[in-house]
Amino acid sequence: MAGNKSYTIVEYFGGEDGYRCGYCKSQTGNFSRGMWSHTMTVQDYQDLIDRGWRRSGKYVYKPIMQKTCCPQYTIRCHALKFQPSKSHKKILKKMNRFISKGELQKGQEDCEPMDSVCEEAGPQELRKVHLKYTALTGIQKDATEFPSTTEVQKEAADATPTGSQTSQNDPVSVLAGTTTSAAPKPGNGADPSRPPCRKAKELRKERRLQKEQMRQNGDGVSSTVSPTQPTPSQNNQSKTLEEFISESLPENSAHCLEVRLVRSNPPSPQFKASFDASYQVYKLYQMGIHKDPPDKPTESQVRGWEAEYAPDGPEVGYGSFHQQYWLDGRIVAVGVIDILPTCVSSVYLYYHPDFNSLSLGSYSALREIAFTKQLQKQSPKLSYYYLGFYIHSCPKMRYKGQYRPSDLLCPETYVWVSIERCIPLLDNSRYARLNQDPDLDARAVRDLGRALVLYRRTVMPYAAYSRKRKGSSDEMEVQQYASLVGQDCAERILLYRS
Repeated sequence: MAGNKSYTIVEYFGGEDGYRCGYCKSQTGNFSRGMWSHTMTVQDYQDLIDRGWRRSGKYVYKPIMQKTCCPQYTIRCHALKFQPSKSHKKILKKMNRFISKGELQKGQEDCEPMDSVCEEAGPQELRKVHLKYTALTGIQKDATEFPSTTEVQKEAADATPTGSQTSQNDPVSVLAGTTTSAAPKPGNGADPSRPPCRKAKELRKERRLQKEQMRQNGDGVSSTVSPTQPTPSQNNQSKTLEEFISESLPENSAHCLEVRLVRSNPPSPQFKASFDASYQVYKLYQMGIHKDPPDKPTESQVRGWEAEYAPDGPEVGYGSFHQQYWLDGRIVAVGVIDILPTCVSSVYLYYHPDFNSLSLGSYSALREIAFTKQLQKQSPKLSYYYLGFYIHSCPKMRYKGQYRPSDLLCPETYVWVSIERCIPLLDNSRYARLNQDPDLDARAVRDLGRALVLYRRTVMPYAAYSRKRKGSSDEMEVQQYASLVGQDCAERILLYRS
């Protein structure tokens, strides 16, 4: 980044042994490679996630796609083109009803899945904790000592679209099931003064035609006049994500929700002042959702990327942040995000278990997409929202494909491919080369000798290091590392050598 001369310094761990998969429950089928980042610039991390890497605290890992049981494809959403689906709108409406009227359906779980991770890491130096599927998104504690660490992944959305979920039983319907109702009186037939009733199928077809015409016109105005007065549901079709979020609420609303952005590294004064309250929510989350014993959740050290600023960047700068959800003056949820040169990357979310029926995982993802669009106005190239990994082989983890338009990263060429083109390939095979250009292969290392290493506090190319360490047996490991991070990153990132 402009004005930043710091290096990224990493320690690489191989990872040849399989370990437990949190998705298909295979005991030894999950394979990944990782590295511990002592320091990391935001541009280097941006380049790494664009090659299939992802962070958990300061541990950065990459699935071995052709070998692992449940291949994990990096997914990004085009935030500027995103339009909420019907299920997303229901979640936004549900939150607005809760804020305005205080409606909270306790005891119900929305079956929002999360990214599971594994109990035992491939490298013996690292430890990972498995997270079970729960009502909402997940968090794992980052260990306070190196090299032992835990893996963190957050994602958010419903296992099934909200529109297909069973609603609360209507009290009248319940009553009708236990009492005898009188037979209906004969009527007089259709009212000749009113237009004939139309089938719901015809109405849906008409609305689809109107939406298609609006898209073709490009100005958002239909070229035809609807023969019927628009209904509230028709008006909702044209509502934007921002309009749902900023919907005006009555002055006498039951609750007040505020979302605050605080920098976590280096910790801002606001972050420090609210840390204890945030940690208590995290502890309740671990015990209530993951059933951890009271003495297990420990105060985890917040890890992420240092603050960086650039003339063409957002006002808040780049790096790691927490989005705190304050309800009536207290924290009820925390979303961890990274603001990077071209994207907002979602890391994880934790929340107070009392609010698990509000679909906070999906709601926070929608808020983060809106936040990405807001940042793009300040930094034009920052236009994507990264949701972590998409796992097509696990049906419960396909929800991220609902945030469209979106792309998946080809694991061999590192080219982004629209998810519509990827799904047929993934239906046929768990692992697939998503980009079919036979001339592209971004995995080859052009010149290993140019890779930078940090040896005895001195930065040097690997060619110079290998001359100093005659008989060194780490060439295969460095070759593997360089092929995973790419030639360009290998020439910028310092690989620690003891």
